[in-house]
Amino acid sequence: MKAAKIVGSMLLAAVSVRGHVVPQARDTPVDDLAPEEPSSLTALLEEAKAQIIEEISVNERKMRKRGLTPTCTVSKLRFRREYGSLSTSERLAYVNAVKCLQALPPRTPASVAPGARSRFDDFVVTHIQQTLNIHYSGNFQPWHRWYIYQYEKALQDECGYTGTQPYWDWPKYSSAPQDSPLFNGDPYSLSGNGEYIPHQGPVIVPPPGVGGGNIQLPAGLGGGLVTTGPFANMSVNLGPVGGLEGVPPGPLGGLGYNPRGLRRDIGPAMNQRYANWTTILTLLSQPNVDAFRYVSEGVPYTPEIGPHGGMHYNIGGDPGGDLFTSPGDPAFYVHHGQMDRMWTVWQALGTPFSSTRYTDLGSGPYAHQTWANEPPSPLTPLTEVLDMGYAAPSTTIANVMSTTGGEFCYFYL
Repeated sequence: MKAAKIVGSMLLAAVSVRGHVVPQARDTPVDDLAPEEPSSLTALLEEAKAQIIEEISVNERKMRKRGLTPTCTVSKLRFRREYGSLSTSERLAYVNAVKCLQALPPRTPASVAPGARSRFDDFVVTHIQQTLNIHYSGNFQPWHRWYIYQYEKALQDECGYTGTQPYWDWPKYSSAPQDSPLFNGDPYSLSGNGEYIPHQGPVIVPPPGVGGGNIQLPAGLGGGLVTTGPFANMSVNLGPVGGLEGVPPGPLGGLGYNPRGLRRDIGPAMNQRYANWTTILTLLSQPNVDAFRYVSEGVPYTPEIGPHGGMHYNIGGDPGGDLFTSPGDPAFYVHHGQMDRMWTVWQALGTPFSSTRYTDLGSGPYAHQTWANEPPSPLTPLTEVLDMGYAAPSTTIANVMSTTGGEFCYFYL
């Protein structure tokens, strides 16, 4: 399907609201710059949480009647929380765990990626190697759910972190994300913005073999090296691979050793354009997974890049602005925490106890095994393996479709 057709489908989906009806912005205006979430969104989030707790309770009763012990119960359910809602001690514990992961030796052999110098880098390598197979394809959401979970487990099991993976509630700080608890540069943040360098904004270019044209994006308020906060002196070892005009690739296709400082280009323009309160309400109101993904991921290499791409490029800089190497910035994981939160909540808002949202990967162009189904490929099956390379164990899509099934027992506050 060509971009124009996808855009048409996306725009249609945005107004085809069924099930949990959310009025469109023209009927019920939302203040997209307000730090407080709209009451209509609060109601949806509470409904989703109540639905999940009820489903877990019903399943537990059924299993215990059969003499079985459920792996996920209400008492075991853990909640991932918004970064700014954590206490300073909780944020510091998370930051220290990430720094611990960056200090541990890698598991990736030097023969595979000589640039990998830490356990943190193991996750970057896996993403670099699979980028073109895990975006705009049927495994995108399941792959990243398992990836974030395994990163969370590494922080817990290898670095003694006792909390859960926090997320970045995009609209909450959209008027000034650079001043948010995530990026204000204090000791409890994920470090600050890059130093300001006058520039026109990045131009993203499609990877080789992928259709689409170059896109000029608005500039952030940074662009230079990060000089404040816990990660001001971190070394970005891998990448870049490509995707930004004027940025040459690193050695060995991004897998070679290329030490450099962390750069960011955070600002309100991208946040307000691609990830405001209206975006969230529209996303959660979609009737099926194909429509959900059009809103969430937009259309590759058109200006409609959705909150997924929009907020990656809102982090920007290096490695955050590189599609392949973006997990090299610790902010990647709070962004994809929010991505998983949106999918998790949307799944919970389906028909109680019989929702296909836990089994359906869709039938549109993003449901296939290739990038936006180009070249044409089969639909992605639930039996497909989610390969984590040397970073973590692999599993299948079927095992990760519910955050309260399989190994999982978590939801979001």
